[in-house]
Amino acid sequence: MRNLISGTKGWSGPRRGFLAAALAVVLVACDMPAGPMAGGPSVDTRRPVTVALLVPGGSNDQGRQVLAQSLENAARLAVADLQGVQLDLRVYQTGGNADRAAQVAAQAVNDGAGIIVGPLFADSATAVGRTVASSGVNVLSFSNNPAAAGRNVFLLGPTFENTATRLMSYAAEQGKGRVMLISEQNESGQVAEAAVRAAAARTGAELVATQSYAFSQQGVVDALPRISSSARSSGAQTVILTAGSEGALPILAELLPQNGLSRQQFQYMGMTRWDIPPATLQLSGIQGGWFALPDPSLSSRFESRYAAAYGDAPHPVASLAYDGIAAVGALLRQGGSDALSASRLTQGQGFVGVSGVFRLRPDGMNERGLAIGEVRDQRTVIISPAPRSFVGGGF
Repeated sequence: MRNLISGTKGWSGPRRGFLAAALAVVLVACDMPAGPMAGGPSVDTRRPVTVALLVPGGSNDQGRQVLAQSLENAARLAVADLQGVQLDLRVYQTGGNADRAAQVAAQAVNDGAGIIVGPLFADSATAVGRTVASSGVNVLSFSNNPAAAGRNVFLLGPTFENTATRLMSYAAEQGKGRVMLISEQNESGQVAEAAVRAAAARTGAELVATQSYAFSQQGVVDALPRISSSARSSGAQTVILTAGSEGALPILAELLPQNGLSRQQFQYMGMTRWDIPPATLQLSGIQGGWFALPDPSLSSRFESRYAAAYGDAPHPVASLAYDGIAAVGALLRQGGSDALSASRLTQGQGFVGVSGVFRLRPDGMNERGLAIGEVRDQRTVIISPAPRSFVGGGF
């Protein structure tokens, strides 16, 4: 499996130090056949309902072990917060391997699981979805790769689609809706570009130009004349970057202003989190720039509660495990033998998670309430708060 955002090949020197534990990790998946969404097993909410949590532990990869423990910790914190719900949480280790994920998912169904929360990697989510489809069990994956969504697999991870829609809408509202896209020539860049194009079609913003670069330092340098010329000739007001801090963002932030794209003439926006890692906020080229992020007040509250319970900060994706368990708990509290069906999972009012409101769509994708942050003096200032419901603005 290849991480489509955190690839670092071709980058050298201090820029490799911007390796981030990014929330939006897009990973390769096999295509999930299109089709109607799954129903769901019948459950008795008057008795404990078994919920399977699939985490990427159980291998020699220490990083995955840490991630798996953080996801489990967050899930157990969510279980402890549930009131009026009987939930039997059972944890299964996938080792970050799709075949193993499918095997433990089958075991979980045999153990009586009414729903599966996890796994993280998109190819594992696809394998799990196919394995348990005949049982009617739905899967709430931590992935954000659209390739994994569909039928009985629903994504909890924050998607480029959400980010692009929020940013493009806000740019249009601020009178800066003529947008130029600058993307890297890799799979992550392609997914982000597709999201920006779709967002332009559904918002008041207009995509007036696109430019891309080979995913290397020299690729960025070679593309600079084309980028600069296109920005000026297109009449763009805003430049949106798909690059992350672990890749091209540092060099783009340094070189674009030096090549005719000053921050005084163009509004910069980012498709990735510019506050992760915190050192990214020090980049001079993104000062005044905008990016989307989960509700910071709710996120910080979760981080504080997690640290108090476990003595350490949560992994950035740990909140997804809490959200998944919280959504399941909310449905079980409502009652009904169809509590874990696709129609109930995709209820319009959505759910309240530790990163804000979110809801699952029938196509397996999700919508999340996001804030807009501006980089000022090397810190994040919220200039448009995240919506607290699906009624009104922000979506």
